[in-house]
Amino acid sequence: SRSEERFSRNAELREQFLDAFAGADFPVESQMDLVPALPNGPATRFEAGEVSFTAMELATKLAGEQEFPYDTVESLVDDVMAAVEANGLI
Repeated sequence: SRSEERFSRNAELREQFLDAFAGADFPVESQMDLVPALPNGPATRFEAGEVSFTAMELATKLAGEQEFPYDTVESLVDDVMAAVEANGLI
């Protein structure tokens, strides 16, 4: 079903975000603090199903939607997921 596909895609993206940002030096004060943690820097690609975007595209779309600083990767990813959904990226 479509709702199962959406749930699966969201879960997959969440895992990718957690993996990608977990290596950041928390607390993070800005998007730039996340770049060193990314395996391919701004070109790091997140993909789930037919959804695909780079970290740079994500940063551009989410500019101003995040509430820095973040103390944990989970709180960061919670906000990223909410913003991704609100902006229609998934």
